[in-house]
Amino acid sequence: MDRTVNAAGLPQIAHDLSLWGLFLQADWVVKGVMIGLLLASVWVWAIVFEKVTSLRRANRAADAFEDKFWSGGSLDELFAREGEAPTHPMAAVFGAAMREWRRSANLTGAAVAGAKERVERAMSVTIGRELERMERWMVFLASVGSVGPFIGLFGTVWGIMNSFAAIAGMQNTNLAVVAPGIAEALFATAIGLVAAIPAVLAYNKINTDLARFAARLESFATEFAAIVSRQADQQASAAPARATQAAE
Repeated sequence: MDRTVNAAGLPQIAHDLSLWGLFLQADWVVKGVMIGLLLASVWVWAIVFEKVTSLRRANRAADAFEDKFWSGGSLDELFAREGEAPTHPMAAVFGAAMREWRRSANLTGAAVAGAKERVERAMSVTIGRELERMERWMVFLASVGSVGPFIGLFGTVWGIMNSFAAIAGMQNTNLAVVAPGIAEALFATAIGLVAAIPAVLAYNKINTDLARFAARLESFATEFAAIVSRQADQQASAAPARATQAAE
């Protein structure tokens, strides 16, 4: 009983319960967790800004390209302007198809069918390569969104363990003694949620936008493959006539 009274009568240590104060008073392990989560949060926002900007740019470029593609102009001229040195994914798909088709320009008969398959394969490979480039760092967003809260929880558990050890050492369960240590520990979980929640929301939104853009590229590739198929059929049907004229 005397021990309890004496402990309660000890002078109270002032605690800074501001965010900066909680960070400074935290254990070095908890500080490491906080710093890591804050850096992850900053990187998440950098990735989000880059992805949103690049997707918006890619969609605008695709709009302008499709306007030119369906304007009725020469595909060879369009290839010379945008396909040879593409600056956006749709132009890259178009350029890959045109390069493969030009290699097969003089083929006839069964070889034409093989050329059509190669054109489709070239577009498919290019779409996959462009999407892989656009999906870079998406795994990081998913990782922060799923692991961030647990890392923060680890910091919290570690901080609470230290707080209980300090309470046992002071032999005082007064709320004024317990609260600061618990607050420091819970601050780590809060930072984990601050990093994870935007990462999850951004991942879902960007992943949806990427899927929509991938469908747009696939649609363009299908339409262009149909054009190539028609030209190939015309080329194959015209070959016997040219051969007959040459024989005469």
